[in-house]
Amino acid sequence: MPSKIRSHPYFLTPELSNSNYPLFVFLPGMDETGKELMYIQTAGLEAAFDVRCFVVPPDVLTSWDEMTEKVASLTKIELEKVPQSHVYLCGESFGGCLALKILEKFPQLFTKIILINSASSFHRVPWLNLGSFLFPYTPQLFYKISSFLSLPFLANLSRISPAASLALSKSTSSAPKETANQRLSLMRKFDIDENKLSQITQPVLLIASRDDRLLPSEAEAKHLNNIFPNSQTITLPHSGHACLVERDMNLYEILLSANFLVA
Repeated sequence: MPSKIRSHPYFLTPELSNSNYPLFVFLPGMDETGKELMYIQTAGLEAAFDVRCFVVPPDVLTSWDEMTEKVASLTKIELEKVPQSHVYLCGESFGGCLALKILEKFPQLFTKIILINSASSFHRVPWLNLGSFLFPYTPQLFYKISSFLSLPFLANLSRISPAASLALSKSTSSAPKETANQRLSLMRKFDIDENKLSQITQPVLLIASRDDRLLPSEAEAKHLNNIFPNSQTITLPHSGHACLVERDMNLYEILLSANFLVA
């Protein structure tokens, strides 16, 4: 039977879930719409969490405000089914920007926050801003080719398996050019009220890859650490931007080592 085609953002539930565990809302990167990639990124979390992955279908154009409201609405629906005292919000790359937008508007909805190589520094990187301005003029054929050329910037290819490399490649080439252009525009125009974020007292875990070739993730983690009053930072010394697809990289184990699990 063919899979159901969605025309709106939704929560994807991995095959292994347990409603008795804390709810874990995962917000992936800009181009990550493939189930295979999300399963790799969230593998292992089922040991302690009831995981939901936020999916924006490749051909859906939506604003920061619309995505923010949708994540909050979907989370509240999950909590109506099984009320939880602990709800985790985890944003990776583009999802880190979305997480910050959600915290700005719904600061009390989540009890713990995780930001992984947050792309909130995108608008402060000159070459990325210039690239996003020029992107609409990119020929369609070159757009398809550039999806493959971008892989070395997204990940340390020596640290990911062939299956993860294939999933990452499929994901980055899945969005139509119009959608990619719209999301790049969102990144370029991203802004946040740092005063509101500074009032968030929930624990925040910042994870940054030192070998990130796409964004200055380590510097951005330091910047965010100065905003959140109750934050800690973990630096991954050899990881690239898409760190969660790397071999021997397990988000559950990182949370465990950081004492970030519910006692």
